[in-house]
Amino acid sequence: MSNSFLMRYSACALLIASLLLSVIPQHAAAQALKEPHHAAIDRERIDINANWRFSRFTTNPDSLSYSVLKDWILPSGNLFINGTKHNRPSGTPPGNNVQYVKADFNDSTWEALNVPHDWAVKGPFNAPGISGGMGRLPSNGIGWYRKTVTLAKPDLEKTIFLDIDGAMSYSAVWLNGNLVGGWPYGYNSFRLDLTPYAKEGTNQLAIRLENALDSSRWYPGAGIYRNVWLVKVNPVHVRQYGTYVTTPQISAQSATVNLAVEVENTGSASQQVNVRTKVHLADSATGKPTGVIVAKFPSKSTSIAKGATQSISTSVTIDNPRLWGPPPTQKPNLYVAVTTVTVGNSTVDTYETRFGIRTLTYDANKGLLVNGEHIRVQGTCNHHDLGSLGTAFNIRALERQFQILEEMGTNALRTSHNIPAPEFLELADRFGFLVYDEMFDCWKTQKVANDYHLLFDDWSEPDLRSFIRRDRNHPSVMAWGIGNEIPEQNSASGGTIGKYLRDIVVSEDLTRPVTAGMDSAKATSAFANVLDIEGLNYQGEGRGTSTDSAFPSFHSAQPNKMIWSSESSSVLSTRGTYIFPVTSANSAIVGAASGGNDSASQVSAYELYAPSWGASPDKVFEGQDRHDYVAGEFVWTGFDYIGEPTPYDKSRSSYFGIVDLAGFKKDRFYLYQARWRADFPMAHILPHWNWPDRVGQVTPVHVFSSADEAELFVNGKSAGRKKVAEYAYRFRWDDVKYEAGELHVVTYKNGKEWATDTKKTVGAAAKLNITADRTNIAGDGNDLSFITVAVVDGNGDIVPQANNNVTFSITGPGKIVSTDNGNPSDFTVFPSPSRQAFSGLVLSIVRANAGASGNIVVSVTSPGLPSTSVTLHAS
Repeated sequence: MSNSFLMRYSACALLIASLLLSVIPQHAAAQALKEPHHAAIDRERIDINANWRFSRFTTNPDSLSYSVLKDWILPSGNLFINGTKHNRPSGTPPGNNVQYVKADFNDSTWEALNVPHDWAVKGPFNAPGISGGMGRLPSNGIGWYRKTVTLAKPDLEKTIFLDIDGAMSYSAVWLNGNLVGGWPYGYNSFRLDLTPYAKEGTNQLAIRLENALDSSRWYPGAGIYRNVWLVKVNPVHVRQYGTYVTTPQISAQSATVNLAVEVENTGSASQQVNVRTKVHLADSATGKPTGVIVAKFPSKSTSIAKGATQSISTSVTIDNPRLWGPPPTQKPNLYVAVTTVTVGNSTVDTYETRFGIRTLTYDANKGLLVNGEHIRVQGTCNHHDLGSLGTAFNIRALERQFQILEEMGTNALRTSHNIPAPEFLELADRFGFLVYDEMFDCWKTQKVANDYHLLFDDWSEPDLRSFIRRDRNHPSVMAWGIGNEIPEQNSASGGTIGKYLRDIVVSEDLTRPVTAGMDSAKATSAFANVLDIEGLNYQGEGRGTSTDSAFPSFHSAQPNKMIWSSESSSVLSTRGTYIFPVTSANSAIVGAASGGNDSASQVSAYELYAPSWGASPDKVFEGQDRHDYVAGEFVWTGFDYIGEPTPYDKSRSSYFGIVDLAGFKKDRFYLYQARWRADFPMAHILPHWNWPDRVGQVTPVHVFSSADEAELFVNGKSAGRKKVAEYAYRFRWDDVKYEAGELHVVTYKNGKEWATDTKKTVGAAAKLNITADRTNIAGDGNDLSFITVAVVDGNGDIVPQANNNVTFSITGPGKIVSTDNGNPSDFTVFPSPSRQAFSGLVLSIVRANAGASGNIVVSVTSPGLPSTSVTLHAS
């Protein structure tokens, strides 16, 4: 395929072969968090997350606003605008006389903290004007952050940038009392040039953020919630997101690798530069280059005028390439390209680029092929909060989520509905997840009063271009999402605006298709015609009780395009809660008499109840199986998240997750595992078997298993042996009457015993069982241990309805960051060390102090139960 346009249609397939890179991953693993971009003196990338001062204001303390600052902020996006650039106005910028930007302002009474930071997550859950949809936390207001940065005299000979991975929202940045610039969209990463305002010695950095009410449909978070970096480079250097790699030809024997390097000269004179790049294997643990050099690009020289940028393109062949692909059938192999820029005999910049080699084929009849192998898309949608940590990014917290999803059989992720943290993609590269990388939840038509529609005209181009340049080199990224349930999808403007956005994508990346989530657009709509992959939200399985599927109409009208369920199911449940009677259907709409408990704000965990637009997993599976040309699905959602507490707006967090907000698995986890890991022997019984008030009453028993046959025993007596029926995805014994004792299931596959499971009636709460997901953690102030406490009976079995109050305490060099129990209606603030167990479980998240070493003892107590503890070791 040519490099001019790698995407082409055929009657059956859209073939894309691409090799991708990530520009110097910030975190190859949790312990790599503090690693600089390059250790040599030619380029420094310094984490400046520590030692900030912060204050939040609920009324405007400074008379500033985005509308006042706009003309000075717009030029910050110029690098990502292909047409007319914005000119910075002359005169004194607004805000330069505000007291908070001045070096002599006394901020000693402000809160001392480190970023990433979410100012709202500490609560309480009663913020005025904040609906359940936005999580009820105080995310609105104006936040000011201040920090001093020390620069030496040699630093002033360099170009100095501030890189902010994400700040919510309407960022404006001052250095030494001078407005530098900003970026309004809180999900995007951005860079500002500090050089004109920097001085030797102490430099005062001040950042203003502003969050409006009704700015989001979910919990947006607040504050500088991702990492912040100070980047020092020589005037001649590789530009931001300055490398781009593609592979026009890949085979088992060789891969052709094309590399474009953009070199910028911010100096005062023209320079003759030489660019050389060597390719190394990446270390599987750290992502850093090994000593093995597998290829060398031809060196190239060019002259770069002052203030100019030159793109230098080269090509090389890698023999016997190690391909990147999703486990378990493939391996996520990675390479690192090390680019060296020299002027004369001096190295002025060294830039590392991690990438992977793989082919993707998007086939209208077969679905997705990765490196020639058909891969069923088994994906989840994911919001950006990390449970009780809020939106403050932490790599270990995200890694834990990925590990849970991997255990379930997930191989794909959708970044719904916004740009993720850079580390999200770095981890996806390492895990081998395929990523549907999404940008917009709305365009010009609002969904809520203060959402992105206010920015679209000015910022859609720079936001989209910067997003693609940042992410286009990750092998995990398989598609670009330009919209989710866009209001314009059914109008002519859906096609017009969609084409405008698609043209931007194609101009920045020729190697991946464009998709979007359509919840109502028809197959012949202007919007559908623009897309390369047809993404259907809930239309494939049929909404609610309907069995009408849009798959056939889209497959007929768009015969050369792959189709997937960009959003599926939306089934609701509260972990460990079962409500009777149980529907006999394979899917039902939730209500007060249908799987819902309005007074307790709970939904039955039989995993059969959905809102009017959704469906159970069983119904989705049937829709997918009846239309086997569909590539797969992205379930709404992998994890519960703060906000959108359908169907009970009075709650704090969602019910959609396969895993609850604390990271505890719901029963649904095992239903997906049974389907997505068909070769993994497993069986899971629900419900629990503690129903003293249901003796003699019908209490249906369901089993999720990857087997094809199962026999259930109730107190040793067979309740019947069943085979999996066509388009059935669970075993059901709907006439079992409750009696205390034991449920036991034996499953079979191909006539042989496959897996078993047991549920039994347990005794009263007798003790606490405490476990840590990791007992050895880094003492860097960032690494975390997730501590689970189970309320158990005398035999050590979890008491399924236990709600005992549990209190955590700590000794040693660590801190209890937050607690949670996964109950969407629990309004206890997240930092509280005391919390009721929910369905027998409660979680605490513990962080070691920065620079810590030694033992950290986490103890738990509960009235009437013996205390217990677990010991962590920080190093």
